Amino acid sequence: MIIDAHQHFWQYNAVRDTWMGAAIQRDFLPEDLGPVLAANGVEACVAVQADQSEAETQFLLDLAAKHEFIKGVVGWVDLRAENIEERLQHFSQYPVLKGFRHIVQGEADDRFLLREDFCNGIAKLAKYNFTYDILVFPHQLPAVLEFVSKFPEQRFVIDHLAKPDFKKELDHDWAQHMRAVAHHRNVYCKLSGMVTEADWAHWKQEDFDPMLEVVLTAFGSSRVMFGSDWPVCLLAGDYAQVKGILEHYISGFSHSEVGMIMGGNARTFYKL
Repeated sequence: MIIDAHQHFWQYNAVRDTWMGAAIQRDFLPEDLGPVLAANGVEACVAVQADQSEAETQFLLDLAAKHEFIKGVVGWVDLRAENIEERLQHFSQYPVLKGFRHIVQGEADDRFLLREDFCNGIAKLAKYNFTYDILVFPHQLPAVLEFVSKFPEQRFVIDHLAKPDFKKELDHDWAQHMRAVAHHRNVYCKLSGMVTEADWAHWKQEDFDPMLEVVLTAFGSSRVMFGSDWPVCLLAGDYAQVKGILEHYISGFSHSEVGMIMGGNARTFYKL
């Protein structure tokens, strides 16, 4: 089974969604994604939060209840809240809710992940079997390394390869930090979000190969997973192109390795 481990839904709000480029300034819902998945041989997906509110989490849960191909939800909860235990207990009633994410890349504090109140919330996730998606830029990776070291029993996944700049040559600091993070066996990495960090109009396959080599070598084929980042990926390509980048790179891998990368690892990590 091919599983898209990272995509989004939203009802466009011009005031809230100022970060969106013109090509994605509209509603994107399961009715839009379903035919795209079918056309690309993808059987299931994980819907990931795009807005930092519990209303967003409930919105995704409601969609998952109506559409069987949404096998998992990564929502948002205020991990810094004093009543975080109560909120996690509340959300534990939804089996399709697999974990949470905070848009750490947007935080001014490079060491936001290490804040005491935030770590207090993270420390409670394992009790409820929730995962955590790490969304950061490369300059935040030193904090990520400290962060994952603090929670060896917590399942983490780094979104979008931590967003290296595919318009430039290999960033050796990024590579060094990703290799160090990969030493922690509880951390996975999503092979997603690449085209939007590349030259939107002129990217080519070889732009992605050096970074993919770093991540695949460091994490191995058992701790990486395909994600489209649809519909954000539409800023720089279409679904088939995005999926094709990864399929081309792993075309020489064994059948079992391809199966893990394209779905098996997502099933294992999120317990789909």
